[in-house]
Amino acid sequence: MPLYESVVIARQDIATTQVDTLADELTAILTEGGGKVTKRESWGLRSLTYRIKKNRKGHYVMFNIDAPPAAINEYERRMRINEDVLRYLTVRVETLEEGPSAVLTNKDRPAERTGGFGDRGGFGGGRGGFGGGGGRGRPRDDGDRGGGSGGGDRDRFSSGRRPRSDSDTPGEI
Repeated sequence: MPLYESVVIARQDIATTQVDTLADELTAILTEGGGKVTKRESWGLRSLTYRIKKNRKGHYVMFNIDAPPAAINEYERRMRINEDVLRYLTVRVETLEEGPSAVLTNKDRPAERTGGFGDRGGFGGGRGGFGGGGGRGRPRDDGDRGGGSGGGDRDRFSSGRRPRSDSDTPGEI
């Protein structure tokens, strides 16, 4: 039988026990269709990148499935009907991963964020303020783009190249 991985996002306002019963119902649908769920992981309540049906968070559940395509079709049909399911994605894979998924292994590690958006500054990147731009009244001096006091006598909006003189034109000696 084909192998599948499926991730389901349930609404944020349902309880964890309701998410477990939803996962049990989905597992029952697959077993009725002649398939089996080899692994089921609950990733918990996580923030969504953008709002989906007025929800900012969702309960994530991941399944590793070994089932015929007819069982997967019925599984997805039931998820479309269920109003507690915000989104789902089912992907056919060659082999199923053993052990915990990457989401669960990274969940236990502490956050390695040091300043927002890498070396660009951001929310606490050490460049003064939220955006790193200096803000109201203070000139921005990064030293890396030629602006402010670190740029020598170059103008802030110039390209940084020196102007051409008459002796620099090609064809003349």
